[in-house]
Amino acid sequence: MNIIINSVKFKADEKLERFVNEKVAKLDRMADNIVRCEVTLKVDKPETDNNKIAEMQLFLPGQTLFNSKQADTFEQAVADCVDAMKNQVERYKNGK
Repeated sequence: MNIIINSVKFKADEKLERFVNEKVAKLDRMADNIVRCEVTLKVDKPETDNNKIAEMQLFLPGQTLFNSKQADTFEQAVADCVDAMKNQVERYKNGK
């Protein structure tokens, strides 16, 4: 699976990119036909709490799955996205 990380208006550090890659790679074990995953990281109103947003698009043959999560840290937002995406992949595999 090809993993693409886009950070909007900031440069994601190596540690964050490595974290995203490790988390997203777990989805590859659930379905062997995942083409690519695009993760977009952005900050919503920097002066507030719970302002880190992770959006994830998972491209499968004939289907694109999407979800977005917001949290205090990018790591938590990405982890929440991956958890939600696991449920979507399960539904995709079961034909629902």
